[in-house]
Amino acid sequence: MKHTRPALGALFYFGTSLVLALYFTFSAVQGSFGLFNRVQVEAESVELRAERDRLALELAELENRTLRLSDDYLDLDLLDERARDVLGLARPDEVLIR
Repeated sequence: MKHTRPALGALFYFGTSLVLALYFTFSAVQGSFGLFNRVQVEAESVELRAERDRLALELAELENRTLRLSDDYLDLDLLDERARDVLGLARPDEVLIR
């Protein structure tokens, strides 16, 4: 009767391979460069682009108003609006309702 030894080398090789495969799979999904993090970064990127576009519109509006109040180009309607709003001015023939 011949006793055979279990193949510990092969068992160790496959066990190590399984552990490494599980580790790399987990890292690919949950890691700092994994799928979940990528989805989160893309969602944040979309939000930041929307905010950038909103701020660009706001900046263009402010630049337009600044130009309209400059010495080179004076918009009397805008000047009148700002004087009424900031200084609380009104014409003598107007009725103010507060």
